[in-house]
Amino acid sequence: MSFAQASLLILLLAMLVLFSLDRFRIEVVAIAGLLAGHALGLYPADQVFMGFASPVVVTVVEILLIVQVLARARLFDSLAARFAATEPSGFQVISGTSLLAGFISIFMNNIGAFAITLPVALRLGSALAIPRRQFVMPVSFAALLGGLVSLIGTPANLLVSDALGEATGAGFHFFDFAYVGLPVAIAGIMLSALRVQRLFPEPDEAPATISPTTRRIVVERRIPEVSPLIGVRLSDCPARFGIKAHALIRGDNFVFGPLEQSVIAAGDVLLAEGSDAVFAALAAAQALMADINPHGLRPDFFRVESVVMPESTLVGSRIRSLEIFHSRGVAITALSMRAPRIEGRFLDLQLSIGDILTLEGPRMAIAEALEESECLPLASAASTEPASLSWRPFALFACGVAASAAGLRPDVAFAGVVLALALLNHLNIRQAMADLNWPIIIMLAAMIPIGQAVASTGAAETIAGWLSLVVPITQPLFGVALILFLAMALTPFVNNATVAIVLTPIALEFARTGQHAPHAYLIAVAAGASLDFLTPFGHHNNTLAMGIGGYRFSDFLRAGWPLAATSYGLALFLLAVFWL
Repeated sequence: MSFAQASLLILLLAMLVLFSLDRFRIEVVAIAGLLAGHALGLYPADQVFMGFASPVVVTVVEILLIVQVLARARLFDSLAARFAATEPSGFQVISGTSLLAGFISIFMNNIGAFAITLPVALRLGSALAIPRRQFVMPVSFAALLGGLVSLIGTPANLLVSDALGEATGAGFHFFDFAYVGLPVAIAGIMLSALRVQRLFPEPDEAPATISPTTRRIVVERRIPEVSPLIGVRLSDCPARFGIKAHALIRGDNFVFGPLEQSVIAAGDVLLAEGSDAVFAALAAAQALMADINPHGLRPDFFRVESVVMPESTLVGSRIRSLEIFHSRGVAITALSMRAPRIEGRFLDLQLSIGDILTLEGPRMAIAEALEESECLPLASAASTEPASLSWRPFALFACGVAASAAGLRPDVAFAGVVLALALLNHLNIRQAMADLNWPIIIMLAAMIPIGQAVASTGAAETIAGWLSLVVPITQPLFGVALILFLAMALTPFVNNATVAIVLTPIALEFARTGQHAPHAYLIAVAAGASLDFLTPFGHHNNTLAMGIGGYRFSDFLRAGWPLAATSYGLALFLLAVFWL
């Protein structure tokens, strides 16, 4: 093995570990790896930023711009109201909303499909008393499965198509992925909808105790003069009142000494966690009091839950620094956190992707702040502008899809859609560019030169040689099965675009070694990279679902392993039937 090959493999391994740890921003890791690759001589200076001009990256940017317009149209709100009027069963609601998410994901990125479908699903679930945990995870999984069907369903599909074009002169057609992706998506959605009702039968209203199955809420509340908590030791709070105390503040100072032995007094401020139902009951019993809105709730005051999206400007910020809410008179009254660490006071808590904020304040102010901060409301919130029900954005997008399906390059086809939306005043390009999910775009562009180095340095050939000692890759079915397995094994820990970039050169080397057409190998890479059901951190959709649904890590394993096993077997069978 040469120095270049060894250094590239070490660099890739280090980046994959850092991506999976989720302790550093993904764009920082990607740029650091990109510059390290140049320093190691893996590619020349004129190729360092070639990924930013890649048709794949350009197409992803265009799709994200179009999604911003389509998301504002709220086309599916009226459909949801009609669906709810038919009084469907729980399975019909879960499968119906999941199928909707899967269908939308065929034509846009997974996160966009999840963000558009989730508010609809939450309204249906609330109206029909379906536990939130029964439909949040299936909708997340469905958005991932829908991306298997088309060229633009996920960046992984665009990446492997671009690689096929460079290798053979022609990439995949728009719906070439559907031969494998559509049956796998339908089977996966139905299986997930059936399974979650057995796995998560508990209603949303949990008993007044902290349990691993209830969503974790952190609040800071004052102890009024009539509170039954007065005189109670903090160590007795979990058993007697169902809350766990993290800090007790008296005056402006923390109460020192062993926290468990501290006794609550009138006027103290308590930082605690528990279920939302527990805190609602304590507030009704005048045990806890929020220091907000002292003049009482005005008619235009509302309470709204919102989730911190991956592209949100709030990621990494502390609550005290969120002037976007404070300046509008919007109070953050509770926080459901993914991170297990709670230090300092409530205002010192740091936000991460998937955290859920409970906001109270003027309805219009909440809507404006959520729109500006790129957070997703989980309950009805007023929009600062009327919902656009114009058919033109959807018609223009359909024209772009049709043009791409007819053979026009996707980046050219959707550039025309973006231009038309801007000319018709549906899209402000300058504002929309500022609102893009730039960390994902930067990561994707930075990883492309590193992925190409896997082939140019001969590392792909070396890895294929090692794997051939274990699996007879000269037999196409064995080679495709191994590639599909590797992609599914990596994607629960690393984003799917990175998996596709790393495995695509290896898949092409498998095809070259066995003297086979590369199509089946590349579709196996794309499919495996999107079949991410086992962890909450491999894909942002699952991260969001964990926070919104209040799931544990083990819930993804319980719900995801049958889906992963079924998808693997069905995808391999379909690859053998249609592509080998």
